[in-house]
Amino acid sequence: MTGTVERPGAAGMDRSGVKKVGFISLGCPKALVDSERILTQLRFEGYEVAASYEGADAVIVNTCGFITPAVEESLSAIGEALDHTGKVIVTGCLGERPEKIMERHPKVAAITGSEAVDDVMGHVRELLPLSGDAFTGLLPVAAPGTRAGATQPEREATRHGDVFAPSVKLTPRHYAYVKIAEGCNHTCAFCIIPKLRGLQVSRDAGAVLYEAYRLIAGGTKELMIISQDTSAYGVDLRYRESEFQGEQVRAHLNDLAVKLGEMGAWVRMHYVYPYPHVEKTVQLMAEGKILPYLDVPLQHASPRILKLMRRPGAGKQLDTIRRWREICPELVIRSTFIVGFPGETEADFQELLQFLEDARLDRVGAFAYSDVEEADANALPDAVPEEVKQERLARFMEVAQRISTEKLAEKVGRVMDVIVDEFNDDEGDLPGTRLIGRTKGDAPGIDGQVYLYAADFAGQVKIGDIVRARIEDSDEYDLYGEVVERPEWRPNVPQLGHFPRH
Repeated sequence: MTGTVERPGAAGMDRSGVKKVGFISLGCPKALVDSERILTQLRFEGYEVAASYEGADAVIVNTCGFITPAVEESLSAIGEALDHTGKVIVTGCLGERPEKIMERHPKVAAITGSEAVDDVMGHVRELLPLSGDAFTGLLPVAAPGTRAGATQPEREATRHGDVFAPSVKLTPRHYAYVKIAEGCNHTCAFCIIPKLRGLQVSRDAGAVLYEAYRLIAGGTKELMIISQDTSAYGVDLRYRESEFQGEQVRAHLNDLAVKLGEMGAWVRMHYVYPYPHVEKTVQLMAEGKILPYLDVPLQHASPRILKLMRRPGAGKQLDTIRRWREICPELVIRSTFIVGFPGETEADFQELLQFLEDARLDRVGAFAYSDVEEADANALPDAVPEEVKQERLARFMEVAQRISTEKLAEKVGRVMDVIVDEFNDDEGDLPGTRLIGRTKGDAPGIDGQVYLYAADFAGQVKIGDIVRARIEDSDEYDLYGEVVERPEWRPNVPQLGHFPRH
């Protein structure tokens, strides 16, 4: 689970007449973007967002419903919000299974599915109608994803080829998630995403690029490109062209990556399936156009288990990874795996461990398989006992940790670019003496960190700065070093509030 928005305190009503809505966001980065869209629309229509339960007139809970622990966390959050406010609107993936929510919490005010901004806002208006003059003095930015003054038919039309670009961010200013498609066309046995979010619907390239341009103009230095299957971006659109700054750009991963890379920010690719055309994406990384980083959800290495999982490219992963690294030796690959899938034998698991040894992936996460309600894998025979799953998970992570330790040790002595996420000062330090950041090979929240001593730059480095740092030490997951340079960041997008120098 990704982090949640700070949960609101006991119910109360602001006597000013302005309605306040609390918000809890659970789930993956794709759900986080949905939360940003809802919060943008709340602000657009004149609602305030409560920072705690105290003062919240109602609460929206954006849920995750992918695996059993996520479902339980979502149900618990709904119950907590009900206890404090009594008015709760549920949305997100778990909202696609309203009977499960009603069974536990029959008093929720409304339930919507994922990607349902209009439905959520309709329920908010019913619960908390605004007076006619509420917020008339605060004119918001144009509705997300549309130009100022767009008509309702124009906005409705975007629902079929675009998702509104949010103007409210739940991430720090210096990085943002950009969702390029919703839904998925795969039928993986362990997954119910197509049932929850439907088949893939891609955004036009122009819409994505204008959103990225706006973000970078506002100071965003790192864009995380996300979807359920990023490699398949645009296939549902037949890779149609759309306008961006007077040019026509295809809705294709590589065309999009080229234009994003020209803007001068860090561009990081997530959820990339190993399709053949990804080689061209890796070539862009070798040329320095986008970050040399791929988040590739491989899930397993045994061809037999991959076939049971109904995963694409079974048995070809190692060859693909070797080709990628020949093209871009600096490439950092992270992946996730499932151990203990129904039918997994010790031989299958040993094949997975050998794959880890051979592929030497930089960043690895793993989960013990658990049944997901409505997933086809639930009906597979030869379930793996829970104690065996956990034992295999521990063995898997031991190998992954050793490889991570070895790969990070190779970086000691190098000077690397690091984006600063937070301060880490000890008591008595000059402010800004100790920093925590990430290299180009580390995504926020899921990968390692770099712990830096600012040295001569203490008090000069700001959160969001990209610095040059000499790496002096490493451990299993993190790096340690010292800032040696603070270069000026010069993107190819004009910065809001800044003027060119003469």
